[in-house]
Amino acid sequence: MDQIVWQDKYKIDVDFIDEEHKKLFSTMNRLLKISQDEEKSEWGCREGVKYLKNHTIEHFEHEEGYMRSIDYSDYEIHKRLHDNFRFKTLPALEEELVNTDYSIESIRHFLGVCIGWVIAHTQTEDLAISGKSTTKWIDIPHEEEKNALEQTIVQLFNDIFHMKPKMISELYAGEYFGGVVCCRFIYRSQDKEKWEITLVYEDKLLLKIINDILDSQHSRVDDMVINVIRYLSRQFLEQVRESIPTIDLFELEKESLMTYEQLSDSFERSKPSCSMLFDAGEGYFAFCISSSDSIQGRISSSITPDNVLTAVSDYLKKENTDQKKKILIVDDSDFMRKRIIQLLSDSYELVEAGSSISALKIITTAPPDLVLMDYEMPVCDGRQTLEMMRSDQDTAKIPVIFLTGKGDRESVSKVMSLKPEGYLLKTMPDQDIKQNIHDFFAKSKTAEQ
Repeated sequence: MDQIVWQDKYKIDVDFIDEEHKKLFSTMNRLLKISQDEEKSEWGCREGVKYLKNHTIEHFEHEEGYMRSIDYSDYEIHKRLHDNFRFKTLPALEEELVNTDYSIESIRHFLGVCIGWVIAHTQTEDLAISGKSTTKWIDIPHEEEKNALEQTIVQLFNDIFHMKPKMISELYAGEYFGGVVCCRFIYRSQDKEKWEITLVYEDKLLLKIINDILDSQHSRVDDMVINVIRYLSRQFLEQVRESIPTIDLFELEKESLMTYEQLSDSFERSKPSCSMLFDAGEGYFAFCISSSDSIQGRISSSITPDNVLTAVSDYLKKENTDQKKKILIVDDSDFMRKRIIQLLSDSYELVEAGSSISALKIITTAPPDLVLMDYEMPVCDGRQTLEMMRSDQDTAKIPVIFLTGKGDRESVSKVMSLKPEGYLLKTMPDQDIKQNIHDFFAKSKTAEQ
């Protein structure tokens, strides 16, 4: 994510609100650019975050004033969404920034959450002001009910997973916060009413939970991880039922696994009655309740004792297929980076760095699946960068393919003496470079299998 651009589709046709939304987009876009400038990053982002926060709060006040002036029927719900973001989500994100000294990872996390929230809110609740859509939220629990559920979830998370989560949003609307596993359960109440409950675990949180419980070293979500968390989730919900009898989970009717796309679709199709997002310290967790089967017929099959092996296997295959591999492109030439980005953007998630120092920061905070690195760079060249990567056990196994402009025997010998996964000549045709990258990942997948 390198920029966020205002588009006409975000308009709600209330002129001053559209102008303020456009200003929010512009501010976030400037913050994205500042975060990529090493010299300006920390100071610039501190000031930018402060400006964004102040403008957001001011915008909320103006928008609430407008809703009151037109006697907007869902004013209270809309204001609760604003209050939740300004009094819970923003302070939690600011605390993370301070605790990490405004690291690149925390800045991009801050911006990712803000961008996701602003776009989702603009496209749903704000459009509802002008009658272009209906509000997503109905039957939001009273404050006492919400507090009781929040305290129960925090206590159970502590009892079962030995973590102390903090709620950062009481109105989570499916905003993207990274790779996730979604466990979905359909219950019947004693009065035959349906309850849909979805527990959403960020991948890194899930791996932390499983590795602590099993004393293992799982580095990716596999069938063992999925099956353990399925039954932990069931036990979690059993405890919720005992603690809060008003959530009448009488009989489990269906169980399934959802991809993020299906989770997002469920929020579009059904209005949740309660949806909370928690920061567990090791990653995010969401607890979502709806009084209907929000994606009925959109999941190929529910999990049953007869099909569990196939269902879990199919889910993992779909997750692995849908998830793009991440490539870090390291080159001091803007032209070369743009050439590679244009070439590979359809097939991969791409991150770029203009120097080895920037590359090492990215590699340590958000490891890519492959590094495409220029061999001839000033200050710290490809050889030195790879040597530093190999000397750290956390980055030693990240594959590197060198980009080089020299194809003579002596130059190639220097490159290959470092034992990278390979090298590509910059003079190669674009399609040959692209095919080499495809071939690398195909061979890696075969080796894993």
